[in-house]
Amino acid sequence: MKATVSSGQRERLVIVGNGMVGHHCVEQLVSRGALQRFEVRVFGEERQRAYDRVHLSEYFGGSCAETLALCGHDFYDANGVHLHLGEAVLEIDRERCEVVTAEGRYGYDQLVLATGSYPFVPPIEGSSGNARLVYRTLDDLDGIRAAAAGARRGVVVGGGLLGLEAANALKSLGLEAHVVEFAPRLMPVQLDGEGGAALKAQIEALGVGVHLSRATQSISAGEAYRYRMNFDGGEHLETDLIVFSAGIRPQDALGRGCGLDIAARGGVVIDNHCRSSDPRIFAIGECASWNGSVFGLVAPGYSMARNLAALLMGEAAVAFTGADMSTKLKLLGVDVGSIGDAHGATPGSRSYRFIDEANSAYRRLVVDASGKHVLGAVLVGDNSYYDTLLQYAQNGIALPADPAALILPQGGGAPALGADALPDSATICSCHNVSKGAVCAAIDSGCSDLAAVKGCTKAASGCGGCAALLKQVFEHELTARGVAVDKSLCEHFAYTRQELYGLVRVEGIRTYSELLERHGKGHVGCDICKPAVGNILASCWNQPIMDPALVPLQDTNDTFMANMQKNGTYSVVPRIPGGEITPDKLIVIGQVAKKYDLYTKITGGQRIDLFGAQLHELPLIWGELIEAGFETGHAYGKSTRTVKSCVGSTWCRYGVQDSVGMALRLEDRYKGLRSPHKLKFAVSGCTRECAEAQSKDIGVIATDKGWNLYVCGNGGMRPRHAELFATDLDDETLVRLIDRVLMFYIRTADKLQRTSVWRENLEGGLDYLKQVILDDSLGLASELEAQMQHVVDQYECEWANALNDPEKLKRFRTFVNDRRADPDVHFVREREQRRPAAPLHLIPTVEEAV
Repeated sequence: MKATVSSGQRERLVIVGNGMVGHHCVEQLVSRGALQRFEVRVFGEERQRAYDRVHLSEYFGGSCAETLALCGHDFYDANGVHLHLGEAVLEIDRERCEVVTAEGRYGYDQLVLATGSYPFVPPIEGSSGNARLVYRTLDDLDGIRAAAAGARRGVVVGGGLLGLEAANALKSLGLEAHVVEFAPRLMPVQLDGEGGAALKAQIEALGVGVHLSRATQSISAGEAYRYRMNFDGGEHLETDLIVFSAGIRPQDALGRGCGLDIAARGGVVIDNHCRSSDPRIFAIGECASWNGSVFGLVAPGYSMARNLAALLMGEAAVAFTGADMSTKLKLLGVDVGSIGDAHGATPGSRSYRFIDEANSAYRRLVVDASGKHVLGAVLVGDNSYYDTLLQYAQNGIALPADPAALILPQGGGAPALGADALPDSATICSCHNVSKGAVCAAIDSGCSDLAAVKGCTKAASGCGGCAALLKQVFEHELTARGVAVDKSLCEHFAYTRQELYGLVRVEGIRTYSELLERHGKGHVGCDICKPAVGNILASCWNQPIMDPALVPLQDTNDTFMANMQKNGTYSVVPRIPGGEITPDKLIVIGQVAKKYDLYTKITGGQRIDLFGAQLHELPLIWGELIEAGFETGHAYGKSTRTVKSCVGSTWCRYGVQDSVGMALRLEDRYKGLRSPHKLKFAVSGCTRECAEAQSKDIGVIATDKGWNLYVCGNGGMRPRHAELFATDLDDETLVRLIDRVLMFYIRTADKLQRTSVWRENLEGGLDYLKQVILDDSLGLASELEAQMQHVVDQYECEWANALNDPEKLKRFRTFVNDRRADPDVHFVREREQRRPAAPLHLIPTVEEAV
């Protein structure tokens, strides 16, 4: 047993819990110099150090524990904090002022409970194993991933925020996903009836089954699937795994065990300074109950952590008196917002509602009895209104003469509330409690760019939802101080990307040196302007990027026309248009992979990745692939990547159009198209949407009359649902409109800007884009089509071009005068090719696997 160690004159501060709130408390203490006063010891029950639970779903999208971590691996050691990971506190001995773990006893002078919450699993007969999974920690997600192996269908019990995120996780694992909710609507806490109906319609359109007003009575063996969920009333649903996300409960067991006051609905009772009934013990985050309420969002927990850190350091601490539970979310790519009194529960309140059944969108504005102030709001389908409405609600700003104008279609969200209208007390970033006044103070202290303001205040470093408002306030305040807002691309070009594109196109400039000589300054450029200009030149003229004048402009991946992996090897991704491939070509890929010992993986975009190629092997591999009829898939470029498709009317009994044929046509047309960011397409043969077209930059869905076109959706760090742009199009009109949309995006977007962000920042929004593309309001339609046709006509497989040029092939040598590999470099494969999945009863448990 470990004995308590004396810490000299420093007080002993123990923090139980290394989640987001507990970690934030440590950060606040460190920033205040607390290590001079306290010996800080932190206990975390999980093996991983604090990670971002807000973005937990990204774990299934490629993120790992390290990328989700809230600090570097050396943060605690470097700041003198003792971190105990995988060491749960089992008991609090208040008489001896000690916490007890399996490893020993540790004394404290002050104790902070930041133990968070645990998922509530209703007592249902038959729930065990894969019928009793939860969605809370990384270990939980590993368990879900293991259970999904060989499964076809998954069900989430609970239609709240976490439940819908869990459904998205199941969908990302390739399962048919369903949500079962006891209440008559989804997200019953945040949404009203109409909002819940709109959200249900959008989620069902994404292929997720929604079952409302269902109470699961028992779970038994299924017939077609592994389990059967038996509902009250006699209905049932079969599934292979069940994830419970039916709410949370405060993790207050330690407080209960040592006799602290516990609220009637759970949670350690705290006062306005987060102090429990024991003056030496504090509680923050979801394990705490203030005034009978437990706050299930991270922002209130952060606020408690800040207030407590100030109190412990003897500073004038601001009392915690509750928290704003307004939330802006994106669930399965669908925007959802809830502000203040979203249900209009305040006596005398009145509501304005906008219902768009065609697009499953809904907005509600709740105002007070006088009609002068916002009390709350509900948004489903478009959160561009959120920031403006939140500021009206939080700061008591007087409403315009017609309050309904704030939620009626404007083509870009609610009428902009200028930064000058916000008081200094207005909250810009709720995660870190950053006010407009704090942003102004940061600027006055010398922060001259947005990155410096973020670093100084931490604004926009939490969930990131306030980034647009922060930028607006920052630029307004610079202008108000007489400082010109510099929108230059970099020090070499006093132009935006859009302006540089115009110069290149109008003046017919074809090289970086010519552009720099005419419109730039300096002689060599930098890592910002070179790739940006290289991208612009490729978008305009589509010359081979390996031409000598263009090579210096490319980043690492484009330089070698392959994605560099973390171990220094490269991936090879041949194009497989629409996912359609012949048996002969499949055999060639297998032979190449076997010959060069490459790891193979089928991607979500219906292609096959070959990993582990060394630099000198790339020409050899591509030589064999091109001889077999393949061409580059541009997986390394900011360009068209894939056009995903279902099998359409060729095979599917539900298909109404030839989705494969259209996917082949689109991929053949736009392959090689360079753009500000990568582009992904999908074509679905019916409204069942098996190709997931509504999550793509360009999505096409068949109707019995033609094609519906969706634009500006994407997955990644900021998933966004694509928007319906035009309906019932014939083949030629569809292609013509896609030409215009893509070329207008290429002309006007900022560097490295996804179509989704471009659309969000486009002045006038979707309505403006429709005017430009559909109505030709700028008279650009013919020009955009002609420019696209030029790019199409110039297409040439970049790898085929390089293989025919001995000079270009020299770039792929490890040594200038030798074609062989470096004999002193050895690559160790981290992940071996896995064998075919074993039957379910042979798959080891997570513990066994570890």
